[in-house]
Amino acid sequence: MFQTRGYMLDISRDRIPTMRTLRLIVDILARYRYNQFQLYTEHAFAYEGHEEVWEEADPMTPQEIAKLQAYCEFQGIELVPNQNTFGHMERWLTHPKYNPLAKYPKGGAVTPWGTVKKFPTTLDPSIPGSIALVEDLLSQLLPNFNSRFVNVGCDETFEISDPEEYFGFLMKIFDVAKRHGKRPMFWGDIILRHPEYIERLPKDAVALDWGYEANHPFEREASAFAKAGLDFYVCPGTSSWRSLAGRVENMRENLEVAERAGRTHGAKGYLLTDWGDEGHWQPLAASLPAIILAGNFAASGPKAANMDLEHELDSVMDAPLGGLLLKLGTLYLRGGALKSNCSELFNILREPIGYSRHPGLTDAILDEISGVASGVRIKAERLCDRSDWAKEIVYMANLIDCACHRRDEGRLRALRDEHGRIWRMRSREGGRIDSLMKLPRF
Repeated sequence: MFQTRGYMLDISRDRIPTMRTLRLIVDILARYRYNQFQLYTEHAFAYEGHEEVWEEADPMTPQEIAKLQAYCEFQGIELVPNQNTFGHMERWLTHPKYNPLAKYPKGGAVTPWGTVKKFPTTLDPSIPGSIALVEDLLSQLLPNFNSRFVNVGCDETFEISDPEEYFGFLMKIFDVAKRHGKRPMFWGDIILRHPEYIERLPKDAVALDWGYEANHPFEREASAFAKAGLDFYVCPGTSSWRSLAGRVENMRENLEVAERAGRTHGAKGYLLTDWGDEGHWQPLAASLPAIILAGNFAASGPKAANMDLEHELDSVMDAPLGGLLLKLGTLYLRGGALKSNCSELFNILREPIGYSRHPGLTDAILDEISGVASGVRIKAERLCDRSDWAKEIVYMANLIDCACHRRDEGRLRALRDEHGRIWRMRSREGGRIDSLMKLPRF
């Protein structure tokens, strides 16, 4: 059993859950023996003096954090603050007030995957105002939490090419956290690219070793942190974002390889991450299989691989929906169209008509996928009167169906209407339009 068994939910890619939904999530976490919960934040906290950044987002307030923390503590779960403080600052740096703090004020950073960032994403460490902003944010956020930890992020700082510049600003952020009595956690992706810096990290920092594919090299990365004498967590993912309905088999293998490496090298924690990239189209149901299975891996070790996941899903959803959910979550495998960090079905739906899809996804295969999704939808619709989970499964089936019939204007129009109904069921209104704008239209 890992000492810390955590779940991190992205609330900054448009979707911020209602308080009722957050309590539901905490109930599920407690059921599966989690003891830590993090809400990943970029702009989704109501910072005083920074209203222009969050005013349309329906952010978490100090009062809501207090209520959620009390509920978490009642369930034996530690609520940990999580605020990115270096990269992923688009929501700030696109505003004129903050743009001068950007390393690339006009955007243009090239990612390791060859894409180019349209907007500025990373603070410039050489500008004093950058660390001043970090100090302001953490001074407002951290007093609302009883946890001894803070996750300061610092991942994917694409604009920073000099490792010494990265490391120097990381140390300044750590110092801010420590002045507020918190032990800093940070994402380990950048430091792993420059292993000579791992030994220089302070031993009170907690490295978060993340990776979301079945073949992620957790073994090698966990070994590097362990050899340096650092406390670290292994951090697999739900495989639900950018997928429409999940990537179930990738998720299973990703969770298992993370557990094995973490157990072998003495990881202090196992943190399941649940992201919302590109609109957070997937509802909570898409992440539920991973939440259940990861909790079992974190608490019970390798024997979790043999659990009856369908039965557990039926129990949590209080309806015979587990098999339907898992069936949708395997459709990404059809035609051999495997992609990293997404499903090809997601790409087809997201991209303009004419997208050059994977050759394995022939018209015949898409028709087959559509048929399976339609069958799932029909069965789930029978339970919609008694289950919000069923409504989410119907929605995911329709997402897949629209990907298979990308040129069908009627289907897309109906999907956009359904998006709003499903969104409001568990999420706040803020962010809905931003998410909707990422869905295709004619």
